[in-house]
Formats: sequence, structure tokens, C-alpha cells
Amino acid sequence: MMSHIAQRQTSTTRPMILGLIVGTALVMSCPAQADVRNVVLVHGAFADGSGWKPVAESLQSLGYSVWVVQEPETSFDADVAATRRIIKKAGPCVLVGHSYGGMIITEAGTDPDVKALVYVAAFQPDVGESAGALADKMPAATKSIEPIGDGFVAVNRDVFPSDFAADVPKNVAAFMAISQVPISGEIFGAKVTAAPWKEKPSYAVVATQDRMLNPDLERFMSERAKSQTVELEGSHGIFLSHPREVVALIDKAAKAAK
Repeated sequence: MMSHIAQRQTSTTRPMILGLIVGTALVMSCPAQADVRNVVLVHGAFADGSGWKPVAESLQSLGYSVWVVQEPETSFDADVAATRRIIKKAGPCVLVGHSYGGMIITEAGTDPDVKALVYVAAFQPDVGESAGALADKMPAATKSIEPIGDGFVAVNRDVFPSDFAADVPKNVAAFMAISQVPISGEIFGAKVTAAPWKEKPSYAVVATQDRMLNPDLERFMSERAKSQTVELEGSHGIFLSHPREVVALIDKAAKAAK
């Protein structure tokens, strides 16, 4: 009698044990959710994507796939469209914007592949806000933006190095001054229609010596968004003068993203 009971228990227990073993093996074989490994970089006004070179190379050394948007700065819609094309190509990513690029990543950041937003000395608008209106709240130190024709504006080349890139090597700043990308003045009146930083993780760099964008405005926007923020002593060209710290923040965003 006892042997029959033991036999029935063994035959019942064996599948249960096997199921537990298989289930455990399946759990152990499923890797933890991987970090986001793509980073999309969006430049701001009066610059182009080549300025991201030190940041891009450092990110690549950490194993990230890096994508640099070369938006035309002819209209806000065109710049957002250019960014969305790259996001589509990159897949799940951290979206990074400098200066006016913050307007672009806010509008484009609704894409489900954007897992986190990083604002580098950048505009961080709410719905219905424009770059021009935000800048008027807390004016910047610079007075060097001037019309160059056909509705476009640029930074006066003589003062570009001191206003935009005071802590960048002089030869680099001088070349940036002559290679800057003019921007359509109409862009500064364009209003964003979304604010994905309300739902998605956001991070911000405040450049404390910024003359192109008031550091207090940068603080106001990042505090309003409850972004994880670092303050760096440097100019508007903080991505060139402090690439290591900028990369560290992007890396942090990527590792925390889901």
C-alpha cells in the first residue's frame, strides 16, 4: 500500500519538479532589459552637426551607435522632419539637443523610440511656447545676432568666439564663426505642440557662463520639467569645452532608459 502511494507521489511530483526546473532555466536565460544603445544628437542654431564630434567619438568608445542630425534651419517643420527621419533609422534612442535643438527634440520626442531627452544648454519648451518668447522672458547677454538677408540671421563673426564659444580653443571657435549655419528668423516664432518631458525621463546641462541663452532661463526650464540637471562652468559651446561631462549625462540617461 505504502509503495503504491510513494509511486503515485513520485509520478505526480516529477512533472512539477521538471516544470520548476524548466521555468527557472527560462527565467535565467532571458537577459535583463538592455540599456538603450543609440544616441541621436541634434545641433542648435548657428552651428552644425560637426560640433558634436568630441561627444560622438566618446559615446562610440563606450559602445553607443551615434546618429547626428544635420537639420537645415530653414523652418521648424523641416528641422523636426529631419530629426524624425534619423530617429526612425536609429530605433530606440536617447535624443539630445543643444540650444535651439532643444525645441526640435521636444517636438520630435513624442516618437515612441525616444526613451529619454537630454537638453544641453538648450530650450526646453512647454506646449505652445516658442524660442523667441522664452528668450524674451530672460534675455541673453549677447547682442550679436544680426540679419544677413532673405529673412535669415547669424551671429556677428567678430564676436562669435566670445559670445558662443569663449572656452573653446581659439582656432576652433574662429572656424565655427565662419562656418556657422544661418537660421530663418521665422523659426523663433514657431510653437511646440507637445512636451514629452512630462512623461519621459529628461536631463539637462546648464552652462553657467552662457551668453547666447540666459543660464537662469536654462535653470527655470529644467526645474519646471524636473529634469536631472548638472551645472557646468562654461560657454554656450559647452558640448565642446566639456564633452566628458556631457557624455556622462547622456550615458546616465541611456542606462536608466527603458
